[in-house]
Amino acid sequence: MVRYALAIFTSAFLLFGVQPLAGRYALPWYGGTPAVWTACMLFFQAVLLAGYAYAHAVASRLRPRAQAFLHLGLLVVALGALVARASWTGSPLAPGDGWRPLDDHLPVLRLMRMLAATLGLPFFVLSTTGPLLQSWFARARPERSPYVLYALSNAGSLLALLGYPFLVEPWVGRSAQAWGWAAGFVLFVLCVLACARDLLRRAPAANAPGAAASPLESAAGAPAGAPTGATIESPRPGVGRTLTWLALSTCASVLLLATTNKLSQDVAAGPFLWVMPLAVYLVTFILAFSRESLYARTPYSVALIASVVLVTYAHKEGPALGLGWQVLFHASALFTGAMVCHGELYRRRPAPRYLSAFYLWVSVGGVAGGVFVNLVAPALFNTYWEHPLALAACCAVAFVGLMRRPEEETGVVRTQRLLRGAMLVGVALHLPLLVASDQERVRFAARNFFGVVRVLELSPEDPKQHQFALRHGAITHGWQYIRPERRNLPSAYYTPDSGLGLALAEQRRWRQAQGLPTGLRVGMLGLGVGNSATLLAAGDDVRFYEINPVIIDLARGQGGFFSTLTDTPARVEVVEGDARISLERELEHGSRKFDVLALDVFSSDAIPVHLLTREAVALYLQHLAPHGVLALHISNQHLDLVPISLAHARASSLASALITLDSEGDTVSSSWMLLSPEPEFFWGATFTGGRAHVRRLGLRGEPAYVWTDERSSVLQALRPRAQGRAAADPNVVDAPAVARPSAP
Repeated sequence: MVRYALAIFTSAFLLFGVQPLAGRYALPWYGGTPAVWTACMLFFQAVLLAGYAYAHAVASRLRPRAQAFLHLGLLVVALGALVARASWTGSPLAPGDGWRPLDDHLPVLRLMRMLAATLGLPFFVLSTTGPLLQSWFARARPERSPYVLYALSNAGSLLALLGYPFLVEPWVGRSAQAWGWAAGFVLFVLCVLACARDLLRRAPAANAPGAAASPLESAAGAPAGAPTGATIESPRPGVGRTLTWLALSTCASVLLLATTNKLSQDVAAGPFLWVMPLAVYLVTFILAFSRESLYARTPYSVALIASVVLVTYAHKEGPALGLGWQVLFHASALFTGAMVCHGELYRRRPAPRYLSAFYLWVSVGGVAGGVFVNLVAPALFNTYWEHPLALAACCAVAFVGLMRRPEEETGVVRTQRLLRGAMLVGVALHLPLLVASDQERVRFAARNFFGVVRVLELSPEDPKQHQFALRHGAITHGWQYIRPERRNLPSAYYTPDSGLGLALAEQRRWRQAQGLPTGLRVGMLGLGVGNSATLLAAGDDVRFYEINPVIIDLARGQGGFFSTLTDTPARVEVVEGDARISLERELEHGSRKFDVLALDVFSSDAIPVHLLTREAVALYLQHLAPHGVLALHISNQHLDLVPISLAHARASSLASALITLDSEGDTVSSSWMLLSPEPEFFWGATFTGGRAHVRRLGLRGEPAYVWTDERSSVLQALRPRAQGRAAADPNVVDAPAVARPSAP
């Protein structure tokens, strides 16, 4: 038993542990977009389905001896692939630079090809382990139940999922994770070898092919147990019953991926918010497939109603609702919705002899859900409609379950059942209608791999405030007034008193004092509607870096909503693609020195972490002019980026200042961190007086953490609900006002 237990536990741990690691490798190359994880999930689901089919075919058609030798041969090939990758690339899992996207308009397919090349075969072997080894155990020891191995598989899966964001990601670099995972795979191979020896020694060579039904893993990678207790034999399931299995598993899979998309766009794309939905989904499989009594239709229907109401409230509040409440509300909706689908799925399980086909159809449903969210929904919908529709479908499943009449039912019970059903129908219709109500102000909407972009018409009743605003997800990324005399008015985060405005003004003042032309060379990471261009003047040269082609088209005037880029007197150039990759390429062909390099990519809730690592900051500094300044727009609802910015300042010996501005008139409250290699930059006359709050900051002692390409976690930057965490940080201090250099 020990060898089987260790092999299955290790395989489940490795299977789930490698998924967030693979996503972390892919995330920086695709702009940190939430769609990276759902695309990875589609790959994992497809490979898991192939693994289930392999396990079913091998266990049912081959004799034990042939099974053992075939699977051992596959293990040797997979291990050889890891060794070969480690020898050629220096890492068993890291994709080489050749997999970077190059003007690729099919990122999902390219990402899946990259995953197949880097870890496809080892992942496939791991996916076959649970069902195949439990089948071997049942053959070698027919007197013992294999279902304890199912519990160990669940334990390994949950441990990997919950341990990664809290124990691994913040403290262990990606390279060390990859080598540790490879070492675990070697241990796994040795354990399977021991199991194969046990099978060959104990199972009779003449044993006929075909295995008793054994648990397979679920559609999204969650182990699913075989039913407990006796099950009455029944005829082969018909088409209707098979389609029901497919529909229920697809509905749960869509809800899982849609919830992950929703949280990742509104908060941050990364393992912390990737594994939480998957862990909740796994728990529903464990509960629903343990025994039938753990799923009761009435309590879960009531809980589903309450959860959908809470999600509706979260949708109305938007970013103003705290991160903890958002995660809690969406997790509760995912749990109750998936529990309803999986509970009904388990109640419709077939006789034991058909269980392998049952689990295969469940896994097909998981893949179908992944295909729908990644490929079909973006083509059909211009916003994340699949999330409210999946919740509505779960309510419909619960309604159908409640409407099934028990054998004995009193009039009072019947009335209560009908009332609960009516409530479910109302809730199921309410959430999609709520989302549809937002469309009244929408004048343009588009969806692609990088998220949902909408243009809203606001305040039409007030000619002075009448405007078009750009929203990416729930965050406004600038606006432009419609009245001709106000169209090019500096607004939002880009006013003369903002951090960016002060940096530009100080550079002009300094250049004038030095007798140099006042025209500036400006780099902007992030475009929005181009509001920052209102701060530029004739003679300035600005280059925008933007990854989303939809935003580029809107800023250039598509639809007639925005005209800032065409109205500005500065020379404008837009570079499409991930900003960091573009800057690295430019550095290879000769760096272009910027007087101001601004990062306007962190104001969204889902921030691209790879643009604020130590390696990224070093790249930016190579693009700065000798007296240049790096301006970081760090306004964020949920993350406190001040300590991280200051840690980079200390590591690079940069002077720093925090510029905060409160909302007033056309101004939105903002926080900018300015970094410069010239300490006297922040003592110029530009940084005195005015509306902005200027704090010249220093760092006392070593920073608690520094984000790097190898190691970073948004958990380290979570902001408490009270604003101003930087002021309470014992490592962050105001730089003393003594030794102030005279202004040039």
